[in-house]
Amino acid sequence: MGMDRKIKKKKWPPKRIAIYAASGIFIIFVIYMFLFKMNKNSLNVKTDRITMSTVEKGPFQEFIPILGTVRPINTYFLDAVDGGRIEEIYLEAGSIVKKGDKILKLANTNLLLDIMWKEAELFQQSNNLRNTRLQMEQYRLKLNQDLTSVENSLRQQKRVYERYKELRKDNLISKHEFELAKDQYEYLVKSKELTIESQKNELAFRRAQIDALEISLKRMQNNLNVVKKKQDNLIITAPISGHITSLDAEIGQSKSAGQRLGQIDVLDHFKVRAGIDEHYIARVEEGKTGEFEFAEDTYHLIVKQVYLEVQEGRFEVDMEFTDKEPKGIRRGQTFHISLQLGGISEEIILPRGGFYQTTGGNWIFIVDKSGKFATKKPIKLGMYNTYVYQVLEGLEPGDRVITSSYESFGNAEMLIFK
Repeated sequence: MGMDRKIKKKKWPPKRIAIYAASGIFIIFVIYMFLFKMNKNSLNVKTDRITMSTVEKGPFQEFIPILGTVRPINTYFLDAVDGGRIEEIYLEAGSIVKKGDKILKLANTNLLLDIMWKEAELFQQSNNLRNTRLQMEQYRLKLNQDLTSVENSLRQQKRVYERYKELRKDNLISKHEFELAKDQYEYLVKSKELTIESQKNELAFRRAQIDALEISLKRMQNNLNVVKKKQDNLIITAPISGHITSLDAEIGQSKSAGQRLGQIDVLDHFKVRAGIDEHYIARVEEGKTGEFEFAEDTYHLIVKQVYLEVQEGRFEVDMEFTDKEPKGIRRGQTFHISLQLGGISEEIILPRGGFYQTTGGNWIFIVDKSGKFATKKPIKLGMYNTYVYQVLEGLEPGDRVITSSYESFGNAEMLIFK
């Protein structure tokens, strides 16, 4: 009978090996995840405290939010054209005026003295013209008398000369007597020609004197009219019907020429003045449109004028209503306006959110397809409006990203959702 052989029991059965192997893998996974999380500088976040948004492809129109202030569509400024001392004030600031109503009166002593001097100068010049005309008439009469005398002597001598010429043919007078009569006749003919030429030149000279005096007199009259109109300007009247918004005037106060006295606003219609960041100065032009909501209605505006002067990093535009104006609006009221900068195009778009303040639009947390965590991803954004950004690089339609504020995330590279 043979001896039974003792069977040696195995120390590592397959079942135990499988258990230890699974445990090892789990430990390795835990260590890996711990190291991965440490390397990634991860942060646990609750999903109810963040906002996830989906990247889409859709219509995009760039517009920017601006703040506009209501102003009267027409404003007329009151200026002291020639300056002076305020003598009377007929109306106060806040008054409603009609075109032509007197507002205030200035007194200008220098202007009054100037008018008196110009009137005296005009009177003297008028006398000079009158005296010159009288002298010319007197001279004309004298010239006529001289010419008449010469013509009379010429006629008489012509008769003598013609009679002597006949007598000489028959030798009834001497040659000497004939030649004396002939010389006298020719002298008087020449004398008449010279008298006529002299009178012509003298009269032309005197007429030129009168013309010069008349031109000078007319210029003096025009100057006097201008100065008198300046006197009329001392009474400041309303150039248009409206509301005296401001009036800087007190009795006895002196105002220099061109100094602003106040303004009148026409309150029938209004415009909106808005300040815009200088970054957009090359893109805002006449014809751009905007809109705002007021009293549960939408109102449309159009840019009518762009003021290119930049102050404190901003420039201004004037906008007018394209159709209706809001009822009951007042001067100085403000509206939040969406100003359109470009046309509508199909773009990849990302909803706006607080993340931009931290990232500057250079990166974003993109949610993994598993939905359990999110990691940083570099992106590039373009234009934007009140609601969305235009995505240029880094995201595709359907991607889910975190768009709420990143202030509490610190330097985390990964967000683990809980």
